[in-house]
Amino acid sequence: MSDFVNGFLGYYIAVIALGGIAWCLWLLFSQRAWLARRPPGQDGEEMGHVWDGDLRELNNPVPRWWTWMYLLLCLVGLGYLALYPGLGTYQGLLGYTTAQEVQKDAEAHAAKVAPLYARYASMDVPAIAADAGAIDMGQRLFLNTCAQCHGSDAKGSPSFPNLTDRDWLYGGEPDTIIASITNGRHGMMPPHKEMLSASDATDIAHYVRSLSGLAHDQIRVIRGKRGYEGTCAACHGADGKGNPMLGAPNLTDDVWLYGSSERTIVQTIMEGRENRMPAHDKVLTPEQIRIVAAWVWRQSNDPSTAQAATPSAVESKQ
Repeated sequence: MSDFVNGFLGYYIAVIALGGIAWCLWLLFSQRAWLARRPPGQDGEEMGHVWDGDLRELNNPVPRWWTWMYLLLCLVGLGYLALYPGLGTYQGLLGYTTAQEVQKDAEAHAAKVAPLYARYASMDVPAIAADAGAIDMGQRLFLNTCAQCHGSDAKGSPSFPNLTDRDWLYGGEPDTIIASITNGRHGMMPPHKEMLSASDATDIAHYVRSLSGLAHDQIRVIRGKRGYEGTCAACHGADGKGNPMLGAPNLTDDVWLYGSSERTIVQTIMEGRENRMPAHDKVLTPEQIRIVAAWVWRQSNDPSTAQAATPSAVESKQ
């Protein structure tokens, strides 16, 4: 599969690659032909550079062994371009790709480490979370796979949820965490700019801020409550506590995924939000996913308890 954005680039690279080899061959033969025209027995052409009175620079043909070596290298280059990718979109006779090589290495590595993970395949998440060896592996897997978004401390950042508290986007039960890692998540709040004016959105923002005890204008809260009930309650609930089945966050606590300022909330209402967590079923094995899920679950739960404490199944704020 080519990564070129259009067909011209493929032809351009092919011409440059083959043209470079052709130019090298032309240069080699043209210089040898020019030097071969001098009279027999005559030294090479003097270049006019003399050192120490007797040391002169002559323009002589290169040694024959060097010429053959140069020709051989050009043939090797042509052979390589025939067998392997190198001429634009041409894939080569062997069909080699670096993606296949990476996949082979990944499969070989997975087979090598599979015995390390096998013992955790039948264990439940709380039991894995209580295993020191599994937690060490889980942390390394998290740092390699998840820390780029959620942070090395798993405390997240704007638009990326904190995984160390008990406020969960889709629920913090072990099976739910496994499903999130395996299949990914696609959270979306639709924009309301076609339905609401900026003033209406500001009123709703003050009402939402009042639900979590933030500073607000009481007059705007009264108007915002009516706007909330007509526009937002269907997803977030009449009490504002959200609905994880719909991906609607709890609006009554102090956890905010994008920020709690009036301006940010108004922007969220008017423009909407969309956030996607990619699926990792092609990156991690099922056993690795269970170990990562156990490490994440442990960040907000005590693994010494016999049964997983069920976190509040609510979402962080949009």
